[in-house]
Amino acid sequence: MPTEILMPALSPTMEEGTLAKWLVKEGDTVSAGDLLAEIETDKATMEFEAVDEGTVGKILVPEGTEGVQVNTAIAVILGEGESADDIDTSPEPKDRDASSHAAPAGPSEDTAPAGGYGRGETEATPGASAPPAPQGESGERIFASPLARRIAKDRGLDLSRIKGSGPKGRIVKADVETAEAAPAPAKPAAAPSAEAAPVAAPAATGPTASQVIAMYEGREVTEVKLDGMRKTIAARLTEAKQTIPHFYLRRDIRLDALLAFRSELNAKLETRGVKLSVNDFIIKACALALQEVPKANAVWAGDRVLELKPSDVAVAVAIEGGLFTPVIKDAEMKSLSAISAEMKDLAARARDRKLSPDEYQGGSFAISNLGMFGIDNFDAVINPPHGGILAIGAGVKKPVVDETGEIAVATVMSVTLSVDHRVIDGALGAELLKAIVENLENPLTMLA
Repeated sequence: MPTEILMPALSPTMEEGTLAKWLVKEGDTVSAGDLLAEIETDKATMEFEAVDEGTVGKILVPEGTEGVQVNTAIAVILGEGESADDIDTSPEPKDRDASSHAAPAGPSEDTAPAGGYGRGETEATPGASAPPAPQGESGERIFASPLARRIAKDRGLDLSRIKGSGPKGRIVKADVETAEAAPAPAKPAAAPSAEAAPVAAPAATGPTASQVIAMYEGREVTEVKLDGMRKTIAARLTEAKQTIPHFYLRRDIRLDALLAFRSELNAKLETRGVKLSVNDFIIKACALALQEVPKANAVWAGDRVLELKPSDVAVAVAIEGGLFTPVIKDAEMKSLSAISAEMKDLAARARDRKLSPDEYQGGSFAISNLGMFGIDNFDAVINPPHGGILAIGAGVKKPVVDETGEIAVATVMSVTLSVDHRVIDGALGAELLKAIVENLENPLTMLA
């Protein structure tokens, strides 16, 4: 039976994607595991593979198409003995009695496409609006090609009274063309619907695009089209600032002991090709602090708080057009050199958009470091569902009062901890920040 390949959900939050490139063409024979296409989500480009064999009967969505909704038919696979005549190319909504026939390469629980993979029956997808397969009077499912269904509908034929000649009794075009017209069973009258509840007016979101464009009429401008990543960043950060009750805690950290210790370690690790950054120490310091203050190692889950056992620390990585937050998992258990190597690998693949969703989703806490850009301090926006994010400024030499009461020069780094008040109260946030500061000002203790 012709089987539609559906646009997969390559991550739990994916609603649409870009069909970047087809790796097959119409008429190609494919087997399970063959790569079919490359699909761009808001974060990454992933390969999409077949899970069954057949022939590519028709490509419905050309490569380069943006904004393809999840569960939209993008191609059709023909089974043995089937031809392109059985494919319904009408713009009417397709019947989803067959599965997507394909899967993301290396799928996991988080990346399995909605709708399932097997032939014949599919797992229900929350929110899907596609109609169910037709049923006979006794409730059994009727298998028919999309084209056969359309012809039957046009002619007023009852599919339950037609015997299919296709594979496994499937009704095909020839069956409905030779069938005698017979009125389909009358449907019971729909019950009168209750009066629709009034819909609240949407909250104001600022001027519309046309209004903003009108403001700059006559001025030279360049319109920049939003890609999927930019749209997602805009939506998530707007949601974060509107729904998360942020509060902010600030501290200055003296870095002289850490810089000296880092220089000593790098000299000894040079033969191994390892060079530790200040950011590597910050990741380790935050991971250990989350273990010292376990109540702060938590995320907001709508109607509850989830406290994590491991310290999974996300780190903001700037890329062209946006950013990723790859996660260093079990960071409290890893050495500084292991954190350094993993962070370099994740950052490189983030810039190439080659991270899988499980590498940039999750975590309970994040770090955003703009110190290398000369920023003294800033307030970062929490990445939901995280409980907090630490904004790192530049380390600069400043006059300080030392332990003897004398004026001295020290390298000082300003940090700001943004906290979700639903998850972490003020005193708990202060305790967490204190632990981070102590780890960074006494770096030897992080190796104990």
